[in-house]
Amino acid sequence: MISEGRVEVLLVARSGDRLDAYVAGNSDLSRVRVQALIKDGRVLVNGQVGRKSERLEAGQRIEVDIPPPEVLSVQPEDIPLDIVFEDRSLVVVNKKAGMVTHPGPGHASGTLVNALLAHAKDLSGIGGKLRPGIVHRLDRFTSGLMVVAKSDEAHQTLSEALRQRKIRRLYLSAAWGHLSESPLEVDAPIGRSKRERKRMAVVEDGRHATTSFRVLERWLGAELLEVALGTGRTHQIRVHLEHIGHPVVGDEVYGVGWERGIGGKARQWAAELHRRVPRQFLHAWSLSFRHPSSGEALRFEAPLPADLRACADWARPE
Repeated sequence: MISEGRVEVLLVARSGDRLDAYVAGNSDLSRVRVQALIKDGRVLVNGQVGRKSERLEAGQRIEVDIPPPEVLSVQPEDIPLDIVFEDRSLVVVNKKAGMVTHPGPGHASGTLVNALLAHAKDLSGIGGKLRPGIVHRLDRFTSGLMVVAKSDEAHQTLSEALRQRKIRRLYLSAAWGHLSESPLEVDAPIGRSKRERKRMAVVEDGRHATTSFRVLERWLGAELLEVALGTGRTHQIRVHLEHIGHPVVGDEVYGVGWERGIGGKARQWAAELHRRVPRQFLHAWSLSFRHPSSGEALRFEAPLPADLRACADWARPE
């Protein structure tokens, strides 16, 4: 089996397999990890840089250069965390709103990664210098459940489960207006906006994205929704809700000014809800997956935090 920090050689036994699938199937690496190595030019086929989708022929020689995990440069910070579950393989954390998941431009410290490094000294290094252990992320102003890997093996297994849609993530969101039907599935590709590069949008050449919505509570000028991710694109829930004309309440990027479009008896109500909501009304409340080592089915729940719960309590009909 292929291991970190070595160059390994594989000999193709049969023709027809894709390069990324063949290397993943004959190693302990996830397909996502293999594709990243191919992109970096670290997988050679008969001495030539391979392409992830190229079809192999029997007898070809594959060289795989696996660099060791990078030494982390992010500093641990003693920041309080809401730990829901923890063992030797992983941590499930209930991230608070306002906390950035990992360091980036403008956020060199104070992130979830900084806090995790102080809490758990043995995070997986696969995510690189800035994203150790991170399997999936939440937007800065989205609260809720995240799973973080503490070992490389757990990271690979969880990342593959995420790719295969075996990790179920449910969100609670308030959206302006009322859906035309419930449940409702949105299947629309997402990519970088052609007009504003800092925004995502539904674009023809974007990446495949599906989201399912179910109405839990009908309010005067908005609804409380349960949202299930079919894929995991950047800002997916927010973009899909904007796309169908029901943006997230309090979303300062994709929902600016939408409360002013609520008419009739609900107009004043919508203005008051907008005044009360402190941030985008989006919370990752349920997380289900199989443990990467034992295979045990795990499910975790985190109810609405106090700031969003207060808004929902006000919005509900008497």
